[in-house]
Formats: sequence, C-alpha cells, structure tokens
Amino acid sequence: MEMTDNELKELVAGLAVSSAELKLMSKETNAKFDRTDAKFDRTDAKFDRTDAKFDRTDAIFDRTEAQMAITEAQMARTDAQMARTDATLERIGIRLGNIAENNGSTAEDYFFNSLVDKPELGGIGYDTIVKNFVSKSKRGQGEFDIVMYNGENIALIECKYKAHKSDVEKLITKQVDSFKKLFPIYANHKFYLGIASFSFYPELEEFAKENGVAILKQKGDVVEIEADNLKIY
Repeated sequence: MEMTDNELKELVAGLAVSSAELKLMSKETNAKFDRTDAKFDRTDAKFDRTDAKFDRTDAIFDRTEAQMAITEAQMARTDAQMARTDATLERIGIRLGNIAENNGSTAEDYFFNSLVDKPELGGIGYDTIVKNFVSKSKRGQGEFDIVMYNGENIALIECKYKAHKSDVEKLITKQVDSFKKLFPIYANHKFYLGIASFSFYPELEEFAKENGVAILKQKGDVVEIEADNLKIY
C-alpha cells in the first residue's frame, strides 16, 4: 500500500518527535545517573572519613594502652620501692628498739648497783632490794625496775636512760596501783617513789619534786639522791 505524500510527511514528523523525546528522556536518565553517582561519591567520601575516624580512634586506644602499660610498670616499681622502704624501717625500728632496751637495762643496772649495798631512800632503810621485778598472775601483770621493801615501807624506783615527765606521771598514776593490785598483802604499806635517770631537764625535776618523787641521778662516779620532800602514796 503506497503512502501519500501527506502521510509520509506525518510519519517523518512523528518519528522526529519520537527521536526528540527519546533524546530528552536519555538526557533526564543520564542526569539521574549523574546525581546517583554523585550521591555514591558523597557516600564513599563519608565512609572514607568514617574509616579515618576509626583509624584515629584505634591509634588513640593504642596510645592509651601503651600509657596504661607504662603506668602499671611505674606502680610496680613504686610498690617494690615501698616494700624495700618498709623493710628498712622495720630493721631500723628493731635496732632502735634494741638500743632503747639496752639503754634501759644499762640505767637499771647502774642505779641498782649503786643502791644494793645500802638500800636507802629519803632516810628510810630497806631490808630487801630487787631489780627488774616482774609479776604475772590472775590479778594482772606488772614490771617494776627497782623495788625496795621492809616491814612497813615499799619504794618503787623507775629507771630511764633519759627520763621524761610522762615517766613520772606513769609511776604516780599506774605503778603504785598496779603493785597494790598484784600484791594485796602490801596494800597498807607506805609507798615511796623515785625516778632514776642519766639525764634530767629542769621542768622534769620540778615536776618530780612537786609530787614528792625522789630524784636519783648520776654525779661523777656516784649517785646523787634528792629526796627531801618524799610523799607517801
């Protein structure tokens, strides 16, 4: 069937329109693909930034773990140093304790030897003198450096290498009561007190005198006793 000129023109015109529409659609599709590609590019960029952040975070964790390892090592060294220090202080404490004990024994021996031939205090003579008198019983326990006694009097003498006021206070407030509790048979005796030491200071001597406690101290090769105002306890 042959087409007329008009029909042929209409067909060509229609094909031209379809071709234009196809081109337009192709451009729109390409634009959409371009936009999609751009979105993917932006997404990839975001993933890249995220990966970079994770890399930095991992690096931070690595540094933190390294710092913690260093800190733990330092703490271990500190603990070791403290252990060595504690051991040193313990050894020093033992040595100081031994020195103090030896000094106390030296003072005790010296003043006992000075009194043993003539056990007397404040003009009162005693029949018996005992050194380092220790007692333990159901009533309690007590330790007394020098004890002198006769039928009605008891003298308690505290010996120190270097005496302090607290030693006199302890003698007055504790030692007398402790002795009476341990030995009730002597509770009605008259108690006289003395503080013996190689070293005194003025306030200590004054305190002892005010409380009627005899003072025994070394003077050259002999013991000087100040017991003018003894008090009965």
